[in-house]
Amino acid sequence: MGFLDSLKAKLDPARDKVGDLAQQHGSKIDQGLDKAARTVDQRTKGKYSDRIVSGTQKAKDAIDRLGQKKDGGSPPAA
Repeated sequence: MGFLDSLKAKLDPARDKVGDLAQQHGSKIDQGLDKAARTVDQRTKGKYSDRIVSGTQKAKDAIDRLGQKKDGGSPPAA
């Protein structure tokens, strides 16, 4: 077994736990991401608004994919 295989085997239980949490608390996580994005945007005076919006959306998409894995289906292609 190679290094990456052993690392993947060790991380699988953590990924399952994160998937469970994402499924249970997805809306709270989304609200937290929105709040953090607003705070950062205000503190940077809108200088990086487009990047903040893009990063926030990518984070929300990742949370959605993690939550969907636990539904039994395969995750959508990224």
